[in-house]
Amino acid sequence: MSLLDAAREVRENAYAPYSKFKVGAAVRGASGTIYRGVNVENVAYPEGTCAEAGAIAAMVAAGETEITEVAVIADSPTPVPPCGGCRQKLAEFGRHDTPVTLATTEGDRLDTTVGDLLPGRFDMSHMDNT
Repeated sequence: MSLLDAAREVRENAYAPYSKFKVGAAVRGASGTIYRGVNVENVAYPEGTCAEAGAIAAMVAAGETEITEVAVIADSPTPVPPCGGCRQKLAEFGRHDTPVTLATTEGDRLDTTVGDLLPGRFDMSHMDNT
């Protein structure tokens, strides 16, 4: 199964009763294992979680800490990018050149990288004096 197919499949499990905007995400760990996540809304906005954060949490819970590929899919007119917080989360576990596929349920896609999504990212090198 492709990473995008995994994101497309898990998207159906999103819990989005308020916005009706379901998002699915999948990340591939360095082992090759695919981890999936969905957005989970909460009536007490903004206490929900993003699909990307869920996929990353599943990866870390399984003992992995390196993302080698990302896919995100939503039913939107254009490919939906991760929010700012999720861009930083992806940058925590992915390299600058880690491929990211953003897609719509209708088949449009945008291929980019973690570095292109978050230029000027904050990383461990900024903490060298601590």
